[in-house]
Order: sequence, then C-alpha cells, then structure tokens
Amino acid sequence: MKRKKIFILHEIYGVNDFIKDQGQTYSDSNTNVECISLYSNGKVFSYSQEKEAYQYFTQEIGFDRPLERLTLLLLEAKVQYDEVVLIGFSVGATLAWRLSNLPIHRIICIYGSRIRQYLDVHPTCPTLVILPSHEKSFDVNELKKAIERLPFVQTAQLSGKHGFMDYNNSNYCDNSYLQAQSVIHYFLHKEQL
Repeated sequence: MKRKKIFILHEIYGVNDFIKDQGQTYSDSNTNVECISLYSNGKVFSYSQEKEAYQYFTQEIGFDRPLERLTLLLLEAKVQYDEVVLIGFSVGATLAWRLSNLPIHRIICIYGSRIRQYLDVHPTCPTLVILPSHEKSFDVNELKKAIERLPFVQTAQLSGKHGFMDYNNSNYCDNSYLQAQSVIHYFLHKEQL
C-alpha cells in the first residue's frame, strides 16, 4: 500500500475547527495529514473577524512569502512518501495553485478566488479546482473557462458561494459539501488522470 502525505492549507481564518476536521476526513492508516498554519504564531480568527483576518493575511503573509517554505516542505515529504498531496482552501487554494509546478502527486484548490491573478501558472501535476457558482468580486465562469483548458487541470463548479464547504460559514451548503467531498475522494483515488 502506498504511503501518502496530505498537507492542508487554511483560509484566512487559520487552522480552525473546520480545517482540523478536514484533516480527519482524509486521514487513514496509510495517509498522514498535516494542517499547515501560515501564521507563525498559530493565530486563529473567528468568522466575525473576517475583515481583520483578511487584512492580517494580506499584510503579514501574502501570496509570495510562504512559497519557499511550502516548496521545501513538499519536496522533503516527497522523499519520505510515495504520494504527496496539497489541499488548499481560499487563500490556501491560491497558494496551492502557485505550487502546482512541483513534482508532487496531486493538488486540490477549493474556492481559490485569487487564482485569477495567477493565470500564468500552468500546473504540471494533476490539479483539481473546485469553484462555487457565485463570487461577489469576479465572474467565476470566466476563471473556469481560463483554467479548464490547461492540460493537468480538472474543474468542478458547485452550487453556492465562497465558503460553501465550511459548516461554520454562513455560506455553507450541505449538498455542495457532499458533492465536493465525493469529487475530491474520486480525484485522490483515481490512478491515472
């Protein structure tokens, strides 16, 4: 049986209960899951602190600073495991997208709205991008059209708004959550893409 390592990158809120639960979802006897905090102090924001969390992420972390650390982490894991997978939510999804040129097994990006700023990235490993049906700041369908043409990219667009998988988020959609988990499970266990 293949030994697998899955890294999970959080949304702006930090490694909260939802992210920890996602770690449990993908963990099994052959799969080691690690939820990576992008915040050096392990800071976690409540959902009511959305503006503060966004400001903290954009000013203190950003989409460039974590790349080197994450690259080293993924490449080190590649030496120790048969398969290395990176799953990112929101800002974590955009970071995962930016790392999709690494020689790892799979990448999953869940409502990474800022991917639209990095359309020059062309993944070289199988990459699943899960999108909501609506985003308040841009046209999701345009992003979907732009990335689904890329050779290693598979997209799934599910009913709901940004955050639809997170049961603590006001945008949570149970049916879309279940569909997303099914798509992710299939993507993770598919032999060839």
